[in-house]
Amino acid sequence: MTKENAIQLFEDKKVRSVWDSESEKWYISIIDVVEILTGSTNPRRYWSDLKIKLSKEGSELYENIVQLKMPAADGKNYKTDVADVEQLFRLIQSIPSPKAEPFKLWLASLGRERLEEIDDPEQGIERLMEYYHRKGYSENWINQRLKSIEVRKELTDEWERRGVKKGAEYATLTDIITQNWAGMTTRQYKQFKGLKTESLRDNMTNLELVLNMLAEASTTEISKQKKPRTLTQNRKVAAEGGSVAAAARKTLEARTGKRVVSRLNAKVLKPLPESNDEE
Repeated sequence: MTKENAIQLFEDKKVRSVWDSESEKWYISIIDVVEILTGSTNPRRYWSDLKIKLSKEGSELYENIVQLKMPAADGKNYKTDVADVEQLFRLIQSIPSPKAEPFKLWLASLGRERLEEIDDPEQGIERLMEYYHRKGYSENWINQRLKSIEVRKELTDEWERRGVKKGAEYATLTDIITQNWAGMTTRQYKQFKGLKTESLRDNMTNLELVLNMLAEASTTEISKQKKPRTLTQNRKVAAEGGSVAAAARKTLEARTGKRVVSRLNAKVLKPLPESNDEE
């Protein structure tokens, strides 16, 4: 299975999802769906009880449930029960909820939109811009964020060519880049901003996004020149790429007298999108 993790939104609720490009299907976290439909404070327990019920009934749905690794609240990936859209339609019938019909419509559009984006990538970009507009981000910030996605994709494509494995190795190299340019790991950076499950990049100021892009773009270019073959060599390249952005950060901080790495997060950024003052 060629997998691509994503976070979908239903009425501003996060739904962890994985796109399988081979079967062209979404696999969606059942726990997240249960939480949305029931409003339960313990969706895992609700799903556990429902699984027992489905098992006793000899449900084919229960037998076909699979597990995939998805990000948890602590930022790590753990295996969790997932279902494709067709299975979820059947599962929803077992969960009485006023949100059942709206959620079914959302599921139906989810698969269609993904296939449309594959045929026409511009549609995916337009939907992403619409999402950030709804969240209240400035036009300038949105443009920077979209560019950062492009830069990140170029880097991960380069890693793939160098044999770097998705998941843990990508995360390790990303931490090295971040540590070298920002002076802290990704987790420390999120803690510094007071984030938990939120996206770090979605909570960066314009300057932070620009320097993070410089670090990743530099890593890509250095990798193309040095052609690392091992993870150890890729780690060195990641450190070099991050150091390029660190030099730019230190120069800017010396000229302005202000720290670039800021405690500002999305809650502060949206009303003051151009500000970079610390809390």
